Amino acid sequence: MDKKYEALFTPWKIGNCEIKNRIVLCPMGGTSLFGWMEPNHFDKEAAAFFLEKAKNNVGLIIPGIAPIKDTYFGKWLWQNEKKFDELKEFMDEIHKYGAKLFVQITAGMGRSWAIPTPLVMLHNNPVLGAIAKPIIDVKYESASPSELPSRWAENMTTRALTVDEIEEIVDAFAKTAYLCKKAGVDGIEVHAVHEGYLLDQFTLKYTNKRTDKYGGSFENRYRFATDIVKAIKTKCGQDFPVSLRYSVESKVKDFCVGAVPGEEYTEIGRDMAESEKAAKYLQDAGYDMLNCDNGTYDSWYWAHPPMYMPQNCNLSDVAHIKKFVDIPVVCAGRMEPDVGAKAVEDGLIDGVGVARQFLADSQWVTKLIEDRLEDIRPCICCHNACFNMAKYNGTANQQSIHDVSHIARCALDPRVMQSKKYKIEKAKKVKNIAVIGGGIGGMEAALVLAKRGHKVTLYEKSDKLGGVFIAAAAPSFKEKDRDLIAWYRREITKYPITVKLNTEVNNVKALEADEVIVATGAKANMLRVSGAENGIQAVDYLLGNKTVGENVVVIGGGLTGCEIAYDLYLQGKKPVIVEMQNDLIVSDKICLANTSFLRDFFKANNVPVYLETCTSEIRADGVTVKNMKTGKEEKIACDNVIFSVGYKPDPIAEKSKHVHIIGDAKSVGNLRTVIWQAWDVAMKL
Repeated sequence: MDKKYEALFTPWKIGNCEIKNRIVLCPMGGTSLFGWMEPNHFDKEAAAFFLEKAKNNVGLIIPGIAPIKDTYFGKWLWQNEKKFDELKEFMDEIHKYGAKLFVQITAGMGRSWAIPTPLVMLHNNPVLGAIAKPIIDVKYESASPSELPSRWAENMTTRALTVDEIEEIVDAFAKTAYLCKKAGVDGIEVHAVHEGYLLDQFTLKYTNKRTDKYGGSFENRYRFATDIVKAIKTKCGQDFPVSLRYSVESKVKDFCVGAVPGEEYTEIGRDMAESEKAAKYLQDAGYDMLNCDNGTYDSWYWAHPPMYMPQNCNLSDVAHIKKFVDIPVVCAGRMEPDVGAKAVEDGLIDGVGVARQFLADSQWVTKLIEDRLEDIRPCICCHNACFNMAKYNGTANQQSIHDVSHIARCALDPRVMQSKKYKIEKAKKVKNIAVIGGGIGGMEAALVLAKRGHKVTLYEKSDKLGGVFIAAAAPSFKEKDRDLIAWYRREITKYPITVKLNTEVNNVKALEADEVIVATGAKANMLRVSGAENGIQAVDYLLGNKTVGENVVVIGGGLTGCEIAYDLYLQGKKPVIVEMQNDLIVSDKICLANTSFLRDFFKANNVPVYLETCTSEIRADGVTVKNMKTGKEEKIACDNVIFSVGYKPDPIAEKSKHVHIIGDAKSVGNLRTVIWQAWDVAMKL
């Protein structure tokens, strides 16, 4: 192991609990040992997931939130004791590998509950809500400190929790913690004065308008969180470790409006001055560790940083707050191992929190120890499967109910939390299989097929593997995307896969293969307006085939168009976005953490955005656009116009018994759809 990582592998203590190294697997919603949006039980899928991490040298494991009360049917977590017997057996296995595990329990989400569109109707309709209440009490699930606007639905106002409900939750924390302690769990993490969840909403002035003992003064606003730790300590003993998930600063300007890095703004949530006081106050109440980052759901990209956020984005704030406490402090948020190790060595933090990298590669810590960094599949911060909660103007959470109840999967590895559905099994009959298209989908299919024992030939018409993802990975902030392409190219060389570059296939029958997988991707839509020949296609810009001047109009405010505009701004240019929809990135496939960053960034930096606007004409010196609601036309001067108006599938053959079409060649999607479809087909051949 490289010496620069050695500080990560030194022991430390949380109370009297010694942790063998400084790597903390931070909690991810959907990985609860007690299930997620289902009746509480011992979840064997999650248990297998964490046992694998224990085998791969993780120091402290914190599974995802366990709701103190079931989302469906409303049973308290402490009421079903059988699952704690199963938990005890599991803890015995975890401890065999030297790992420690804290169970994270949540009081609730309040206004931050990512309510799907169908449930908004139940919330807003008293009759339907009453009928559904025995199954799911929507108004309870979203209950907050005060009547507040939902983060997810503009037409929904949450109700305030009663004092009796608060006290019932506090009691339930103590009872559940005690059962966890009896089962051999090493500690509890309280969720959370963090990310704008329920306990955090109580602490923040802009979300807590109460006038009783849980509102008003600093002490009252933090009372809910301090009551919980005191109750746990009373029930379990002062030596039983209790961690708190904690956001140092809220980074919020207004409801549903966050502050992007480097922006000057007025904080309406927890600022650093209050955080310095709060951290000490929470320590004195009994918390033994602060598991830290920044942000709320109004500034969600701090707690769930997309690729646009800087690496190690929360480190300076977390390191500052450590000066005000005597208990250990963990920092999460795109933490890189080398930076984290140096921060530990310098005494800036005590533990390095990592979450979604464990989804992309469960063995990354072992590979780090073994000096196999190039073998680590990188997390690209896409949130396409792990937290795919999408929202745009006029909608609630656009995820399907199935997706809502199955978060914490991985776009890059469908086996994560789906081990029964996706797995490598040796083929019963070895076949000659041709894969056409060397993009991500084609490479993934080739790898799965080769691992199953098939003879695979991969055809790519260009001189390199990567496909359109090479263009997607071109912007400066896509370093992890570029790492992923490099990872795939290396992986391909480890298996007996014949790669034929500079080879275009037009006739699949001529290949004489037993099976053919078509992964030829999609082609760009053409904008049919006067002067379209003056425009530049997005891929040509991204690949550097065409250069642009200082003033650039980007036609199309979907994800690619917004990323291009962001890239242009970072280069010092002046982009303008023109979009026909009523919001940027109108998609049910892209997480709000990602989309809200781009929307907030453009607002904060005064990037002109024309919504509900179509393009009438493109000229050499600019464009003419028309507001689709008013009919008003406007001329925008610019040096260049970039088209980003979507794609359509471009298969080179039709589906048949032995010809299988995957990815964008089948239906335009994202890496999750591309990779998962590759597995769906490759597992069956």
